[in-house]
Amino acid sequence: MSQLETAEEFHARVAAATDDEGRLPVAIEAMPGWDIFPFELDGLRVKPLEPLADAEPPREGEDPADCFCQHPMPPERAARVAWRNERWLLVALDMKLPVSFILRPVQHYDLADLPVEMAAELGVLMVRVTAAIEELPSVGRCHVGRYGDGGAHAHPFFFGRPARMLQLRGSCLLDWEENLPAVPEDVRLANAGHVGRRLLERVGGEGPAWEA
Repeated sequence: MSQLETAEEFHARVAAATDDEGRLPVAIEAMPGWDIFPFELDGLRVKPLEPLADAEPPREGEDPADCFCQHPMPPERAARVAWRNERWLLVALDMKLPVSFILRPVQHYDLADLPVEMAAELGVLMVRVTAAIEELPSVGRCHVGRYGDGGAHAHPFFFGRPARMLQLRGSCLLDWEENLPAVPEDVRLANAGHVGRRLLERVGGEGPAWEA
């Protein structure tokens, strides 16, 4: 069996591919060469590679006692809850897509330590949220993302990719999103409300907080 590569070995391998300024070449044949890449290539270059960090930085809520879930939800966030039950919250985000959400457990769990029952429920919820988002006439597809570098509390994202805007397909969606005009609040809440009501119909719980 091959020995697993260390972080130092991986970093050294990448660094060996850089130029004398510590920059990797732009992989024109990869994402920058896609028709969905949002930036022109003239003048584009990769930042110099930074040294390997001594350790991963601590995330918010690494100690469960310090996690935001141990405190009452701020009123402005509570007003954005599109759906909830006793174990999960679906919170609408203020982004420039037709609709976007964070799904998070009420209790403190990260994705890697969800109890088996909640992991199974998460799978069902991901399917139901995706289906409801893709019912919206302004949405072509629902993208699902999990990053987890900033917070230790599980928080998968759901992004409604605008319909028929083919440049916004794929992994460059969030690069485009930052440059889009804002979505009117009434439109955002109408879209999020549809998703919350669909979950209420299909899995129970409570619907949009702003419609209560």
